[in-house]
Amino acid sequence: MEIALVLSALKVVGYGLGAIGPGIGIGIACYGCCVGTARQPELQGRLFTNFILGAALAEALALIGFVLAFIM
Repeated sequence: MEIALVLSALKVVGYGLGAIGPGIGIGIACYGCCVGTARQPELQGRLFTNFILGAALAEALALIGFVLAFIM
């Protein structure tokens, strides 16, 4: 019974570590979008569209890790 509890705790820790990557990725993408918009305001629409697409893909990685933590 104790081994199952330890494995469950390790799954949660593993998911927490796995969520760091997408969080950093979204932060870097947001920074790039802000800098690009500051340099060329006329491209704001295209930059924002690309940012949303990239953020969605990075967030999908975090959700896959969340599901895998429960499956395993």
